[in-house]
Amino acid sequence: MSKHGKVLVAMSGGIDSTVSALMLHEQGYEVVGITMKTWDYATSVGTNGKKETGCCNLDSFNDARQAAVEHGFPHYVLDIREEFGVSVINNFVDEYLAGRTPNPCVLCNTHIKWAALLKRADALGCEFIATGHYVKVREEASRFVISRAKDLTKDQSYVLWGLGQECLSRSIYPLGDLLKTEVRQIAADMGYMELSKKSESYEICFVPDNDYRGFLKRQNPGLEASVDGGDYVLSDGSVVGKHRGYPFYTIGQRKGLDMAFGKPMFVTKIIPETNTVMLGEAHELQAAHMWVAGVNMVKYNSIADGMTATTKIRYRDAGAESLLYNEDGRIRVDFTHAVSGIAPGQSAVFYEGDDVIGGGVIQ
Repeated sequence: MSKHGKVLVAMSGGIDSTVSALMLHEQGYEVVGITMKTWDYATSVGTNGKKETGCCNLDSFNDARQAAVEHGFPHYVLDIREEFGVSVINNFVDEYLAGRTPNPCVLCNTHIKWAALLKRADALGCEFIATGHYVKVREEASRFVISRAKDLTKDQSYVLWGLGQECLSRSIYPLGDLLKTEVRQIAADMGYMELSKKSESYEICFVPDNDYRGFLKRQNPGLEASVDGGDYVLSDGSVVGKHRGYPFYTIGQRKGLDMAFGKPMFVTKIIPETNTVMLGEAHELQAAHMWVAGVNMVKYNSIADGMTATTKIRYRDAGAESLLYNEDGRIRVDFTHAVSGIAPGQSAVFYEGDDVIGGGVIQ
């Protein structure tokens, strides 16, 4: 009989998930390891000679299984490539074709990985699920609240804003109170010296060469020819050049415009209907307001008009002071000071101190 219950641990073979599983095992949980296969690089192209990487690496699968075998708990591989392709890959492509900048990690966490984990946890009789994310969860006022990890340089609360209360009520995050350096030391102390020195990948798992434009072209043969030659325009409507196609640009982009303007110019707006990319100077990227849809509430049941929050508009964003208002089924965010580079399609996450109030998708 386990001391704390039965827990299904998502194991990618990397240091964070491996240490999470072994910590829970040592604490007396009945651990079951599971590795999710999301994408198959063996049949893909454009990987610059790379084979499967990151969470889809065959070697990583073996590393996860070996750790489980060495510590005497079962390990399974779960193939979710079909669900991943339909929900994450298709959305990624559709968002760029709509002139937005998607965040596939948020969609994957919210709709694919946690759903798959809970389904398999129920099938295996596991009360809990666990991952190696750097985040904290606690119960407060009958709700489960996400808050930032101790290691703010690794904190992943931004990408977990979409998790519902059922997921959070059953989730364990062993690394929330640890620094990355401490996790590496734990791995070394457990005899996983090579793993403790393992480098990390920050690429999108299905774009291993970090070339999303090449990925879009491979997913849509003929796309490049159909959108090539659109207009670069300024805010006054004047045409200043031709571009390679609106899906291949993102808000805030400065490099790769293939034109010299005599001063730094940035992508300030993308208009897919006319294949137009609007350019401007840095100050034209500034905005004091934005609207957020599809909001998932975490700390509270709802947002009161005028609620103060620190709002993050991208993963590495430090966040900005703001006021939140309900407006036509969306949240209007009024920033105390204008922020730069608001990109439709990206996530906006609202914080109260270290706690996640909720989050949604920028319109």
